[in-house]
Formats: sequence, C-alpha cells, structure tokens
Amino acid sequence: MIFKTERLILRPWKESDAECLYHFAKNTKIGPIAGWPPHKSVEESLEIIRTVFAKRETYAITMNRNAIGCVGLLFYPDTNHYWEDEGVELGYWIGEEYWGQGLVVEACREIVNHAFEDLNIDKIHASCRYDNHQSKRVLEKLGFKYYCDLKNIDYSGKEIREMAMFLEK
Repeated sequence: MIFKTERLILRPWKESDAECLYHFAKNTKIGPIAGWPPHKSVEESLEIIRTVFAKRETYAITMNRNAIGCVGLLFYPDTNHYWEDEGVELGYWIGEEYWGQGLVVEACREIVNHAFEDLNIDKIHASCRYDNHQSKRVLEKLGFKYYCDLKNIDYSGKEIREMAMFLEK
C-alpha cells in the first residue's frame, strides 16, 4: 500500500533506499535513543531493508521521493513484545534534518488511522525512553495515554533503561 499525506508519501521500502537509510541511520542521535545501533555501512542498511523493513505494514516516510524515516506497525507474535494483551506496536523515526516539523506526527497519524479503519486493530501500543522527549511528544500529539513503566535492555545488552509505555484505545 501507498499512503499520501499533505507533505509525505508512505510506501514500502525499496533496496534502492539503502543509501538514504544509511545517511540517516548512521547518526548516533537516531538509533540509540530508539533502541538500535547506528548503521555502519550502506550494506548494513540494505540488509535492514531486506529483513526488518520487509515486514508487513512497515513504510518508508518519503519526501521528494527520498526516504527520510520509517513508520510501521509491529504485529505479535511476529516479534517479542512486552504487551500482555492483543494489539500492535507503533514504531517510527525520522532523520535529524526533519525534526521539529511535525512530519512524524503526520506519518504516524496516517498509519494509526489505517490500523483502526482498514486493519480493524483496536489497540495500538508504543513506547519511548523517558529521556526521548521528542518521541513522547509525538505520542501525546497522537492522543496516546500513559499505560505503565517497563525496564528494557538496549541493543548493546548492557544498559538497562526505564521506558514509558503508551496505549491508545
């Protein structure tokens, strides 16, 4: 599927997006705050497109035909999760150059509407680190409410961090 918003096109990832993905995903301000390591090469970004971003309901956030971020829904039991009940998890990120423009909210709003209207999803979960104020603000703008705290281990397997979980019904 392809979704069009006022400023964005959300579409499936393509292998040809690997260089754009690497450009943004190598930034140490992007991945670690979201729980994944910065990419080390275009080849690594290509592998992420072929595996992680190839999952259903995962979309490139594009502007002027270039991938600038990602938004998607994680379905269970496809992945490990913290949620005790049914539903999907909303995930998102956008390149630093595009922060503060409301683009992630715009993209997420489109995917949230799609989940409820087209996929008949009744619950959408999301989480963010307490120190990720931007992500928390995105969730608040989307109408997500605080659900509970949880402890998580980041991608390095060493750091335990507190996360807030949000739930929208």
